[in-house]
Amino acid sequence: MSQNEPSFNELLSSARHSAVHLEMRDSYGVGDETEDFENWKRTGRRDVDPASAYWAPWVELIRSTACRGVVVRRARIVSEPVTDYIRYEHAGTVVNLHAGEQVRWLPRRQASDIALPGNDCWVFDGEAVLFNHFSGDGSWSEPGWEVRTESAVARLASTAFEAVWERGVPHEKYSV
Repeated sequence: MSQNEPSFNELLSSARHSAVHLEMRDSYGVGDETEDFENWKRTGRRDVDPASAYWAPWVELIRSTACRGVVVRRARIVSEPVTDYIRYEHAGTVVNLHAGEQVRWLPRRQASDIALPGNDCWVFDGEAVLFNHFSGDGSWSEPGWEVRTESAVARLASTAFEAVWERGVPHEKYSV
């Protein structure tokens, strides 16, 4: 990541009509979720309070974005049977929806003929792509992200997202 690349918040705040997120991993190991994930594995309870310290910054960011008329969608490609991490994500998705996101799930076997980017990504207005970089265990790797604006890259990521979205199952109809 170069010093001149915009941050996620800058890209989201400059979005005019759409921000879409394509997630393709079955497990993530990012530090800010560790405590909540471990608690969920022990107790089966997930923090789903939109006003909690864990969720409030995200809820406010997405609500303010949606209030500007930007449509925020998230599509997750998942292996089945799903991992514990995906069950954990599914349990918390109610807060994503509450914040104003739309979320769909696509079983991986239904994505075999879709040309997908090599990394999870956010696409803003079909023009800028923020690729997330993770290590094999799902933690952030250096650099944590890169922003690409070449039209071919944006087209690939946008087309992939839309194909996954079309086939995806709305959250309220997807069971884990």
